[in-house]
Amino acid sequence: MKLLVGYATTEGQARKIARHVADRLSDLGHMVELLPLAEAEGLDLARFDRAILVASVHVGHYQTALAAFVVAQREALAAMPTLFLSVSLAAAGHDAADWLGLDEVLADFTEATGWTPGHVEQVAGAYAPERYDILRRFVMRRIVARKDPGADLDHGREYTDWPALDGAVDGWLEA
Repeated sequence: MKLLVGYATTEGQARKIARHVADRLSDLGHMVELLPLAEAEGLDLARFDRAILVASVHVGHYQTALAAFVVAQREALAAMPTLFLSVSLAAAGHDAADWLGLDEVLADFTEATGWTPGHVEQVAGAYAPERYDILRRFVMRRIVARKDPGADLDHGREYTDWPALDGAVDGWLEA
């Protein structure tokens, strides 16, 4: 099977997740193209059997590159099996309000682009204070302090559950 793994990232965790997924799919014997969505202009999706898109939530929105790609490829995406991996720190917790917020972000994205992913997985991201500007660092420290009171706010931490991610991708492939 030939799969596209396209990603949009801000601090790099979505790219790391996309690479992990692409490597896993390749190890399983699939042909995989890993592509930053910002570089996907003119891509012929008919070359692929399935597509996995990976992007992260920041201030209630996904990256512009994801939205531009989806709008340009809406019909082709609708004609194939798709998996959307939505990456955020909110997915690291069990707060019902955070999960409702993730549903709202996805609903807003779907309405704005006219595309509904075939399957969606919410994936926990990472806290990377070394990659943030002053304002973002302040905001992210507050979020992490609330979600993970024991966290060392001066050092990054990855919250991605790699075995759960592998299970989700495997389940999607088998469906």
